Amino acid sequence: MGIYEELEARGLIAQVTDEAEIRELVNAGKAKFYIGFDPTADSLHVGHFMALCLMKRLQMAGNRPVVLLGGGTGYIGDPSGRTDMRSMMGPDVIRRNCECFKRQMERFIDFDGENGAIVVNNADWLLNLNYIELLRDVGACFSVNNMLRAECYKQRMEKGLSFLEFNYMIMQSYDFYHLYKELGCNMQFGGDDQWSNMLGGTELIRRKLGKDAYAMTITLLMNSEGNKMGKTARGAVWLDPEKTSPFEFYQYWRNIADADVMKCIRMLTFIPVEEIDAMDGWEGAQLNRAKEILAYDLTALVHGEEEARRAKETSVSLFTGAMDDDNMPFTEVGEEKLVQGSINIMDLLVLCRLAASKSEARRLITQGGIQVSQKRVESIDFTVTRNMLMDGIIIQKGKKVFRKAGLKK
Repeated sequence: MGIYEELEARGLIAQVTDEAEIRELVNAGKAKFYIGFDPTADSLHVGHFMALCLMKRLQMAGNRPVVLLGGGTGYIGDPSGRTDMRSMMGPDVIRRNCECFKRQMERFIDFDGENGAIVVNNADWLLNLNYIELLRDVGACFSVNNMLRAECYKQRMEKGLSFLEFNYMIMQSYDFYHLYKELGCNMQFGGDDQWSNMLGGTELIRRKLGKDAYAMTITLLMNSEGNKMGKTARGAVWLDPEKTSPFEFYQYWRNIADADVMKCIRMLTFIPVEEIDAMDGWEGAQLNRAKEILAYDLTALVHGEEEARRAKETSVSLFTGAMDDDNMPFTEVGEEKLVQGSINIMDLLVLCRLAASKSEARRLITQGGIQVSQKRVESIDFTVTRNMLMDGIIIQKGKKVFRKAGLKK
């Protein structure tokens, strides 16, 4: 089985420009491909994870990846899949986020050797473009009518698409054109919501250079309810352990719906396809085993084997009543948070990021969804004292979310 056939078997391929050419190039290890990452935060998240895994799979098959950091496109913001305009970031924030991305990517992609990944930043060419020259040289290659029909603009058109965002397709297309000329990049891969932008790049290369370049999108990671995976009530599931701890990361995958587990194993892990096929009929207790496999493998990929082992041990202990909380996410409570030696449970839930607001905390308590040290909290007036925090308490939200809290020392 070639790498293209493996990607098909894993359900990763969504759309391609020329299937026969792409199949031949990637199976022969002759693709020099790029994937772009706009620095929208100071950490990668689960939404980036599939792209990183795709890079790793293709690199293992002999193809050479180019990591494009969007230090230039980050000034604009990709409107794809958005109903509102992204917050505009300053230069210092963009540079810092790019540096964070690069450090995290080194855990997934090999930057050494003959087919080691190349890192580029589109700020190096986009920020130096002359506006009039760009309009004449590149703008003339784009049809406004076609751009307005593009899927990436549809949701924004309903609420108003700014001219700033309208230029994003041209910028991304120019990236592909530049990388084709300067590095010989013959392919661009990305999420399925990028399809229109990617086609813009292949068309620009064809019109300006008379050459063929190729694009392939990967399936977006959606759950059985049709929502993007990788988000919780607290926000994104981050790859930075300071933002989402290894235990929280493990628990996210351990607790996904039964209907999603085999799809995630197929799309995200490096377990051989033949082994996954043999697991397809699993049900009942076997599905719980599959969730443990998924959670362990992904945590090991992101955080290493040791952290995965600790997260698994902590998870097992919590659900068997042993309460081994050494590796549980921990929130320090400062003295300034105490009022007359205690803190209200609603304030503590917000501080521990178990609730986004006090109103959400109130709802959780009144519905019986909060326990403190294995005792259900019956009233929103419940307080946690300094003495309790000195010993440390375990807060449980629902059946599956745990956090330890203690007094700051």
